[in-house]
Amino acid sequence: MENVVRPVVFVVATLVITLLAGWLLDLLLRKADARHRETPLWGRLRRCVPPFRLVLATALLQSSHRQARILPGHSAGVGHVLTLVMIASTSWLLVRIATAIVDSAYARYAAASPDEPRVRRVRTQVALIQRVLTAVAVVVAVAAMLLTFPAMRVAGASMLASAGVLGIVAGIAAQSSLGNLFAGLQIAFGDTVRIGDTVVVDKEWGTVEEITLTFLVVRTWDERRITMPVSYFTSKPYENWSRGGAEMTGTVFWHLDHSAPVALMRDKLDELLKDIPEWDGRSGSLAVTDTTPNTIVVRAVVTAKNADEVFTLRCAVREQLIVWLSAQHPYAFPRVTTSETDPRP
Repeated sequence: MENVVRPVVFVVATLVITLLAGWLLDLLLRKADARHRETPLWGRLRRCVPPFRLVLATALLQSSHRQARILPGHSAGVGHVLTLVMIASTSWLLVRIATAIVDSAYARYAAASPDEPRVRRVRTQVALIQRVLTAVAVVVAVAAMLLTFPAMRVAGASMLASAGVLGIVAGIAAQSSLGNLFAGLQIAFGDTVRIGDTVVVDKEWGTVEEITLTFLVVRTWDERRITMPVSYFTSKPYENWSRGGAEMTGTVFWHLDHSAPVALMRDKLDELLKDIPEWDGRSGSLAVTDTTPNTIVVRAVVTAKNADEVFTLRCAVREQLIVWLSAQHPYAFPRVTTSETDPRP
């Protein structure tokens, strides 16, 4: 009976201590977060409570499983499993702590900085740095777990002896992946494209939604997602409408009759722009840019603070001027002149 009750008591006691310690840590973090509203660090550190509980429970079981007589016939195996869990949970806890610190620093910087392009640049760098740190932590944890097996330690010497050949083979096989990896780092610190930038790639207009070490996601205006390798942005030309500022200049074209009232259209454009909220007031002009035997080409140039608003502004100007011409000057639209044909002989 003692062989059953004793392990159960130790396990239950470990769970109770773990839950109480986690609750106490969460309580302290919530109080610190309420007291220091100027920094989000304490609130973000609350995400570390689950891995903290796992680390604490594993440590308690690792130090007492022999006295608790948990599976006494397999004591070495139990200790080995607990060691593996300790390595994994510690890695998880360290990643959560690092992520909380980095996210908190970025949130404070973004709230204090008025420079939106620079904030997007820092956001891109932070996201990629977090992925690199997470990948490194996972690799180190897996390597440490593998080294706890005696067979893996013995195989380590032969692995090191063939590391040169394997490195050459792996480098050739992963040439594309390594190229994307270095391209991702180049994008993060070269400031060529950032999360939130408006870009045109392969004749598709959209916003950069996510950047990883190997691929980049562009969200188009119709909510599609285009996934592209990051090496595309270091080897091919593309348009970045947010580079150097988000302000945009848009054009609107009309094909009208030669008798169209261009001067009145210019006055009407000035009147319309004042009532369209997307117009930023920088520029608004209208001129005849081309002529054909049957029509003239009238172009309006308007400005807005970003690509989304310049598109809306162009549509509003085009629509409202067409409505005005239809109601006030219908003769301004192109006409096809016809005449009766000669009778057949």
